[in-house]
Amino acid sequence: MPELSIAKSLNKAYKQLPVDKSDFEIFKNQLRIFYEQIEHIDTEEKIKGDLMDFLKQTFYGQDYKVSPNGKIDCAIHLGSGIDAPVGVICEVKMPSNNSEMVSRDDLNRKAMQELLLYWLRERIGKKNIQLKKLIVTNVYEFFIFDAQEFERVFYSNKRLLHRYEEFNSGSLTSEKTDFFYKEIASECIASVTDDIEYVWFDIRKYKPFLSSGDERNLIDLYKVFSPENLLKKQFQTDSNKLNTKFYSELLHILGLEEVEDKDSHKRIITRLRPGYRNPASIIEDTMNILDAEDWLDRVPHLSSYGADSEERMFNVALSLSICWVNRVLFLKLLEAQLIKYHKGDRSYSFLNPSMIPDYDELNKLFFQVLAKRPIDRPDSVSAKYSKVPYLNSSLFEMSPLERQTIRVSNLAGGELPLCTGTVMRNVRGGRLPALRYLLDFLDSYDFSGDGSDEVCDNAKTLISASVLGLIFEKINGHRDGSVFTPGAVTMYISQETIRRAVVGKFNDAMGWHCRDYDELKDKDLDDLRKANDIVDSLKVCDPSVGSGHFLVSVLNEIIRTKYDLGILLDCEGRRIKKQDYSIEIVNDELMVSDADGEPFAYIPGNPECQRIQEALFSEKCRVIESCLFGVDINPNAVNICRLRLWIELLKNAFYTKESGYTELETLPNIDINIKVGNSLLHRYDITQDISEILHDSGISINEYKAAVSDYKNAHTKERKRSLEEMISRIKSGLHTQMGMNDPKILKLNKLKGDLHNLKAPQLFETSKKEQAQYDKKIKDLNSRISQIQEEVNSIRDNRLFIDAFEWRIEFPEVLDEYGRFTGFDCVVGNPPYIQLQKMGESADALSKMEYATYERTGDIYCLFYELGWQLLRPSGLLCFITSNKWMRAGYGENTRFFLSDKTNPRLLIDFSGVKVFDSATVDTNILLFEKSPNTHDTLCAVTSGQSRDVINNLGVYVQRQGTVCGFAGPDAWVVLSPIEQSIKRKIESVGKPLREWDIKIFRGVLTGYNDAFIITTERRNEILSNCKTDEERQRTEEIIRPILRGRDIKRYSYDWAGLWLIATFPSKHYDIEQYPAVKQHLLSFGKERLEQSGKEYIINGEKVKARKKTNNQWFETQDSISYWEDFLQPKIVWAELARTGNAFVLDLKGNMVGNTGYILTVPNNDYDVLMYLLAFLNSRSMLYSLNQITTRFDNNGWRWLRQFVEELRVPPLVGKEDILKIVNGTTKENQKERSETIDCVIAKIYNFTLDEIQYINSCLPID
Repeated sequence: MPELSIAKSLNKAYKQLPVDKSDFEIFKNQLRIFYEQIEHIDTEEKIKGDLMDFLKQTFYGQDYKVSPNGKIDCAIHLGSGIDAPVGVICEVKMPSNNSEMVSRDDLNRKAMQELLLYWLRERIGKKNIQLKKLIVTNVYEFFIFDAQEFERVFYSNKRLLHRYEEFNSGSLTSEKTDFFYKEIASECIASVTDDIEYVWFDIRKYKPFLSSGDERNLIDLYKVFSPENLLKKQFQTDSNKLNTKFYSELLHILGLEEVEDKDSHKRIITRLRPGYRNPASIIEDTMNILDAEDWLDRVPHLSSYGADSEERMFNVALSLSICWVNRVLFLKLLEAQLIKYHKGDRSYSFLNPSMIPDYDELNKLFFQVLAKRPIDRPDSVSAKYSKVPYLNSSLFEMSPLERQTIRVSNLAGGELPLCTGTVMRNVRGGRLPALRYLLDFLDSYDFSGDGSDEVCDNAKTLISASVLGLIFEKINGHRDGSVFTPGAVTMYISQETIRRAVVGKFNDAMGWHCRDYDELKDKDLDDLRKANDIVDSLKVCDPSVGSGHFLVSVLNEIIRTKYDLGILLDCEGRRIKKQDYSIEIVNDELMVSDADGEPFAYIPGNPECQRIQEALFSEKCRVIESCLFGVDINPNAVNICRLRLWIELLKNAFYTKESGYTELETLPNIDINIKVGNSLLHRYDITQDISEILHDSGISINEYKAAVSDYKNAHTKERKRSLEEMISRIKSGLHTQMGMNDPKILKLNKLKGDLHNLKAPQLFETSKKEQAQYDKKIKDLNSRISQIQEEVNSIRDNRLFIDAFEWRIEFPEVLDEYGRFTGFDCVVGNPPYIQLQKMGESADALSKMEYATYERTGDIYCLFYELGWQLLRPSGLLCFITSNKWMRAGYGENTRFFLSDKTNPRLLIDFSGVKVFDSATVDTNILLFEKSPNTHDTLCAVTSGQSRDVINNLGVYVQRQGTVCGFAGPDAWVVLSPIEQSIKRKIESVGKPLREWDIKIFRGVLTGYNDAFIITTERRNEILSNCKTDEERQRTEEIIRPILRGRDIKRYSYDWAGLWLIATFPSKHYDIEQYPAVKQHLLSFGKERLEQSGKEYIINGEKVKARKKTNNQWFETQDSISYWEDFLQPKIVWAELARTGNAFVLDLKGNMVGNTGYILTVPNNDYDVLMYLLAFLNSRSMLYSLNQITTRFDNNGWRWLRQFVEELRVPPLVGKEDILKIVNGTTKENQKERSETIDCVIAKIYNFTLDEIQYINSCLPID
C-alpha cells in the first residue's frame, strides 16, 4: 500500500509557504483543546463532535459548513450553506473499535467499506464531481485519501459501478448496507489495497511539540488540516491566479490603469485618465522627457507605435518603462536568491533606497555593474556592488529604443501619492519619491521564489516567477487585452505534447513501436547518454510566444520527463535517482524534494547540493538553447519571454568551484532563440528549395549553425558583436539570393524576356490575322507582367511586410545541411483571437499569403493552425488553446476542412460553458493534431456542466469522460459520446436534411421601426376611420395585416396579441398617396426618423437617427419582402428564440410574422406534408438534434435560426399516416399528451433504443 507522509503528500508549492503567526497560534490553542477533549472518550458521537469542533475553530468555522450529512459522520462542504457540495467525507470510528477501523496493514475494514459507499452516493447518486478528500479516523490515526485516487481505482472499475447501480435499484439479493459491504465493497477494496495511495499520521506524535516550543514540527500538521490541502483551495502563489493587490499597485506606480474595452469587453491597460495623472509616475515622467526633447524624431518606423502622436508617445514611453521595470523585477529575484543562498544575510541586498537613491544610480547598476564582469567594473562602483554577480551582458545591454531615445537616468523623479490600499505601512505624509516607492513596494513582498515553511509575523506575500509571468503577460498585452493562459492549461498541453513527441523520437531513433508513454517507460533505457541526446533533439516552437509562458512549461516538462524516464543525469553523467529525489511540476513550477519530501535547498559548496544545482542549471541551459524557439510581433513580449527564460535559469544559478564559490555561473545568450516578427507574414515559402543558392553563393548552413551555437555561449561583448555580424552577413546573403530566385521574380523575368523577344523586328510582313494574334499575345503578356509586378510590389513595398518573419532561414536549427526546412517537432501556444475584418490593412496583407483557412469574417487564430502545420516536420505535433468558434461557426468551414484533410486530430477538449480565462468570456478548446493522415479517431471531451476546477485535473477528466470521434470535411465538429454517436447515425440513416426538401423558409418582416409599423387594433380602427372614401378604406384594410410576434407563438397554438402590420412592402411598389390615412399615421413619427438613409438629425434639440440606409422609400418596410405571398398561404410558423424548446404552429389565417419569427411553406400548400413536418419539428428528437448543432441562447432558450433548422433531418414521409392521426386535432389543451405520443412514434421511426430515448430526454428540460 503506497503510504505517504504528510510532507510528501502536501502540494510542494504550498508546503514552502510561510505560515502566519496569528493563524498558527489559533491552531495551536485549538490543538491543545482537542488533545484535552480526546483524552476522555465516551461515545462515538462525542469524538465526532470533538473533531468537528476542532475543524470549525481552526479553519472552517465561517466560510465552510462542517456537519454530519445523511449517513456521513462528518462532511466539510465547499461553502457555508448546507446546499454547497460536499468537499470532504470523513468516517469516524471509536479508538477501541479495532475490528471496523482500518489499519496500515489492512485497509479492507468496515470503515473503508462505508467510506466507499458514501463516496459512491455522492459521486454517482448526487453527481458530485467536486469531492476533494476522503478521511477515515479514530481521532488518533488519520488515513486521508485524495478523491482523484478514488476516481482512479474505483470510478474506473465498471464492474463496481454496475454492481452499485444494481444494489441502489434494489435488484440484488439484499438492500442492506452490510450486504453491500461484504459482497461488493470488500471484494473491490481487496483488489486495490496494494495500489491505492493514502496519507497516514498519528496525531498523538505531535503533542510533545506543543509544550517543547518546537513549532517547525507542527507546521505540516497545520497544513494537512488546512482548506488549502483538504479542499484544495487556491493559495497566494497559485500561478493560475493573478495577485491583484501587487498588480494594481505596480500599475499605480507606472501610471497606468486597467479598464474594460467597450467593443471587445476585454480588460485592457491604458494611461490614467486626465486629472488622475501624476508627473512623477514612471509613464508620465518618461513621456514628459520624450516630449520636451523631441526624442520621438529619432525612432525608426514610428508609425508602428500608433496612429497619432499621442498614441505613439504613450507606446514608446510604455516600451521603455516595461524594459526598466522588467530589469528591476529580475534584479529583485536575483537579490532574493542571493540572500537565500547565504542563509538570510542582508548584506547581499542591493536593490534598496540606501544603495539606489535615484535614477542615475539605477542606470549605473544596469550598465556599469550588471553589464560588466567584476574585473571590468569602474572603481567608482566596484566596491559598493562587490556582492552583485555578473550573469550575462545581454540582460543589461542598452536596448535599441534606449539608444534611440532616453535611459532611465533621464527621468526627473518626483513624489507619488501612495496607492489606495497600499501594501506598505507607516509611510508619513502618504507620498514617496517614485523610485523609492517602487523599491520599498517590491521589498514588501517575498521574491525568494519558493518561500520557506516557517512561522512568520506578518509573512510577506510570495511573488514567484510564474506569478510574475502573469503580471508580465497582462502589462505586455495592454493594447489587445491579452489573456494569461492558466498554468494548469499550459502544464497539461506541455505534458500531452512533449510526452507524445518523446515517444515518437524514441520510436524513430531506436526502431521501437511504443504506442504511448507508459510503454516507453517500460523500456530499458540503458544508454543514458543516447537517451538524453534523443530528448535533447526535440525542437519546440511557440509562434505567438507572448510572455513565454508555454515555453517555460515545456522547459519544465522536458526536464520532468527525463527524470520520469530515469535518464536525468548530473554534469558527470551520473543518474539522479528517484529514490533520492522527487521532481514534480507543481503550480507551474519545477519542484525538487529529497527522499523525505523536504524541498531541495542549494547550499554553495556542499558537494551534493552543488551536484543537483549544477545538473538542473545544465539541463535548463541545454533545453533552452537547443529545444525552445519563439516568435512574437510585439518587441515587449519578446523581451519579456527572454527574461522569463533567464529567470528559470536564475532559479538554479550556482557558485562555481573555480571562483572559490564566490561567483555565479554566467547565463547563456538565449535571446537568439526568441525573435521579433510577424509569424503569419513571409516573403519566402517554407518549402522553397535553396540548395542551388547555397552552392552558387558559397553560403554554408553548417557555418550558420556554428555561428549561432557560438553566440549562445559568447561571454564578451566583442565576441558577441563579431558573431552577430557573421550571422547577419549570412542571413543577408540568403535574403539577397532568395529574393533573386523568388519564383515570382523568376516568372516575371521570363515573361519580360518573352515580351522582348516577341517585340523583336520581324523579317517578313504579317497578315491581318497574324497581326491580330500578335497584338493579342502582346496584350496578354503585358497583362500577366502587370499582374505579377503588382503582386511583387505589394509585398516589397508594403510597410506591413517590414515585420515579416522568414521562417525559411531564421532558425538554422531546423535546416539540414542542404538548407531544407526540416520543421519543428512540436508547435504549442495560445495564438491571438482577433477578427480579421477588424484588422484593416493587416488583413489585406494576410490575404496575400494564400492561407487555405483565410476567411475575411473569420479570426486570426485559424491562420495560426495552418501556419503551425506548415512549421511541423512530418508526424510533428501541434497543440493550441483557442476560441472554439471554429468548430461550429460558418467562418470555421475552411479551418475544419483543412484540419480534417491535412492533419490527424488526436485530442480535442471543448471547454463549452467553462470560463478558462479570468478576464475573457470566450469559450475555448484545446486541439492537438499530428501532421499525418487523418485516422478519424480523435479522443474528445466536453466540459459543459463542469466547474472551473476541471482545468486543474484535465488528464483525469479526459481519461474518465473522453470519447472517440471522427471528423471529416467542413461540417461542424461536435463532440459526441458513444450513445450520442449511435443516435446521430440513426438520425442520419433515416432522416433527410430539410434543406434538401422541396420547401421554402423565410424570415419574418423587418420594419426597421416597429413603433410606427406595428400597431394595435385600436390604432388600426382609428386609421380606417380616417379614410375619406370606401375605396380608400378597402385599400387600407388590405395593407394592414394581422401579425404574430415570436413571443405569441406556442407549440401547436398561438396567442394573437391584437397587433397589426402596415405591410408597405417595397416589392409591392405602393403609392403612399393612395393611402392618405396611413401616410398621416406614419408622418406622426417624423419623416426624418422613417427615411432609410442612415443619417442623423437634430430635431427640437434631440438627436434623431434614421433607419438603416437602403434604396427603399420612407414609408416602406426595411426588408423588401419579395416573398409576401407566402405569408398568405398555409404555413408553419415559429419563433427564433423559444424558451420552451419547440414552438411550431400551423397558421391557416394568413398572419404576418415579425422579424423574430420564421415561416415554412410547401408546394401546392400540401396540408398533410405541413402537418407531418409540424409533428417532427415539435418533437423532442428535433430539439435534441438542434442541441447538437448549436449552443443554447442561454440556459433556458434555443435559437431556431434558419441555417440550423435546414440541417435538421426529417424522414421523408415515413410513418406519415400514424403521425397524421395523432397530430390532426392537437390543440393547446391536449398538446402535452399528444406530443408524448408523437415522440414515441418518431422514436420508433428513428429506431432509437430505450437507453437512447432516456438519454435524449435527460439532455432536455422536462415539458
